[in-house]
Amino acid sequence: MGLSTILTASLLALRLFAAPGLAAPAPAPAAEEKAVAAATSWWLPNIARQGTVPYSNAGSGYQIYRNVQSYGAKGDGVTDDTAAINAAISAGNRCGNGCDSQTTTPAIVYFPPGTYMVSSPILLYYYTHLIGDATNLPTLKSTANFTGIAVIDSNPGWYGATNNFFRQIRNFKIDVSGQPLNTGTGIRWRVAQATSIQNVQFIMNGDTSTNNKQQGIWGEDGSGGWLSDLTFTGGALGIWIGNQQFTSRNLVFNGCQTAVYMNWNWLWSFHGLTINNANVGIDMSALDGNGNQNVGSILLADSKLNNVKVGVLTNYNVNQNGTAGTLILDNVDATNNTPIMVKNARSGATVLGGNANIASWSQGRAYTNSNGQAVQGTRAAVSKPAALTSGGKFATHTRPQYETVPASSFVSIKSRGAKGDGSTDDTAAIQAVFNSVSSGQIVYFDHGAYVITDTIKVPKNIKIVGEIWPLIMVGGSKFKDQNNPQVVWQVGQPGDVGTVEIQDLIFETLGPQPGAIIMEWNVAGSSQAGAGLWDVHFRIGGTAGTQMQSDRCVKTPNVTTNPNPSCFGAFLLVHVTSSGSIYMENTWLWVADHELDLADHSQINIYNGRGLLVESTKGTWLWGTASEHNVLYNYAFNNAQNVYSNILQTETAYMQGNPDARVPYTSQAKYADPDWSTCTDSLCARTYGIRVVNSSNTLIYGAGMYSFFNNYDGNTCVNANNCQDNIIDVRNSQVHFFGISTKASINMITLNGQGAVFDRDNRNTFCGTVASFETS
Repeated sequence: MGLSTILTASLLALRLFAAPGLAAPAPAPAAEEKAVAAATSWWLPNIARQGTVPYSNAGSGYQIYRNVQSYGAKGDGVTDDTAAINAAISAGNRCGNGCDSQTTTPAIVYFPPGTYMVSSPILLYYYTHLIGDATNLPTLKSTANFTGIAVIDSNPGWYGATNNFFRQIRNFKIDVSGQPLNTGTGIRWRVAQATSIQNVQFIMNGDTSTNNKQQGIWGEDGSGGWLSDLTFTGGALGIWIGNQQFTSRNLVFNGCQTAVYMNWNWLWSFHGLTINNANVGIDMSALDGNGNQNVGSILLADSKLNNVKVGVLTNYNVNQNGTAGTLILDNVDATNNTPIMVKNARSGATVLGGNANIASWSQGRAYTNSNGQAVQGTRAAVSKPAALTSGGKFATHTRPQYETVPASSFVSIKSRGAKGDGSTDDTAAIQAVFNSVSSGQIVYFDHGAYVITDTIKVPKNIKIVGEIWPLIMVGGSKFKDQNNPQVVWQVGQPGDVGTVEIQDLIFETLGPQPGAIIMEWNVAGSSQAGAGLWDVHFRIGGTAGTQMQSDRCVKTPNVTTNPNPSCFGAFLLVHVTSSGSIYMENTWLWVADHELDLADHSQINIYNGRGLLVESTKGTWLWGTASEHNVLYNYAFNNAQNVYSNILQTETAYMQGNPDARVPYTSQAKYADPDWSTCTDSLCARTYGIRVVNSSNTLIYGAGMYSFFNNYDGNTCVNANNCQDNIIDVRNSQVHFFGISTKASINMITLNGQGAVFDRDNRNTFCGTVASFETS
């Protein structure tokens, strides 16, 4: 979940804004959404809608899918559509002002092509997808007299910034150019995990004077998230941001005075940036009240700058131990009229000249094995395996939207007999669909809760789309024995090669399933990065229907007890086997640390064995993933080769050490479990953020490994930076790590069982941070 509310309270108090008042809602549509003819051939507005919310009190008439034109929006470029759009979002007693979180009232809000005028913010409720037509992007245009913080406000003070999960915005043009020069913001993005903005164009006034204050995204406070395929034109700033850890890819900036202003962070990754005609590419020079660098670390890779006066503006001081302001440049093309690549804002000195291709350069603390020092300069470029790259850049695979596939090619699970009611066993119905689907068809999971009681065999060639995260519920008696774990969702058979694309599903357990391997991935992509998951999440406990909520799984920090067997989750969330290759984008493996649906929203104790185990040698791409609160480990790379990740984020299980990581799951070498036999103190047996064992070509670009509690005491050990002994474990492996941040682990990285990188040597703005760690 990112940092706890307690730890961020001071930040939130400084940055909250008053919530704009809701306009009077337009009347709800009297007929089904099909009453509004879709002026498009795109499948999404034309598909039959059969989704239901089985664990909800919303009622049988609750509408998951809403077309804004059904609520009175015109999209004619003249009518003020603000009230109609907000009515489409809020209808149905959804989670808005006064609601902390809720998973039982999801909504897809669709915008047909057109220009929608808005005079105050569009208020993005919890568990909402705002989706414009992918074949003809609709425009959201602010009026000249617009009042409010942004055209779309993701969090007008209603939700905790680090708990603001589950929302998407995609396929829009957002135009603020008609507002006065001194105001105008496209999106206020104050969010956490399982959030994304994709395929959005931000249009701002092109005035180049200092009077221009317009900006595309204002992102302040929050945890992790995903930005991809965005274009920013004009304005003072493309994006103004300050967040814990974030992944962004394929951002284009045209004529922004400053493309990126970074106010603060722990770590942020920019991959595939293109910056054209700017004064400053990335400004990371912000200082705190004591004059110290406020930005933890930034990674900039596979990017290009054209006609940019200063590529990166920093305030890094190599003589002050070299931690805050860590910067890694990797394959950055600054050959076209970019005279200065890195400049010091305080001294005005050019740190790194431009008009060149920067293969590899860093500032920060650099380690080879256990030898570390502060550096600022060119470094040896990493050899990148051909299995992971295309044209010298890391392979990418943007989330598919199937713009040319007709609705008739989508095969509804419910139309083929599955109930999705949260109680009926849908195993046979789902398997029958998978067995019968033909080439060119796409399996569509209408929203619902689908109970699975036996292994589902997913074919090696298949495309699956969910309707705003339908739930795959692991139930029955087969998955109860941790000494005999069984696979639930088996993607391909060993040795299979094919194309698998799965998006917008959530996997949960229906009560305790401590013998469940929820997903086993055997298939290798028939093309590079050709088999994967997009916005697929694994969520254990803490929500309606799981039978593991705050009424049963109460945290017990004051009493030493045996863990409650009713609150055991799964054995292992995802296993990528040696025969498979996988591409994962914006995937969150979350063992709930607190309640999302019951009114108390209390912290809870859920015991889940393991997060993500990768044993693939063919190619693994992890883009913007997180794995949190598992007992033994969050990520493990075991006998793996050719692994690339761009931001890994973890948190140690909050209840440890009451009990510690040796309870209730026993270590099994077959699943790369840690051996705790050498532990000599009470802080040793804790969740590992990352384990890399007997692996090669393991490249991790950005990792945030956080330990915030010792048996729910988050003050003492966080302040002392000693909540646990070890958090990243490397054994007999070849690794290249960049931009690694850990919190409150005494050893940041252990190498072959010995401390190699220590928190005490690498203190940063909040975490301990190193620019690089490599084994020789």
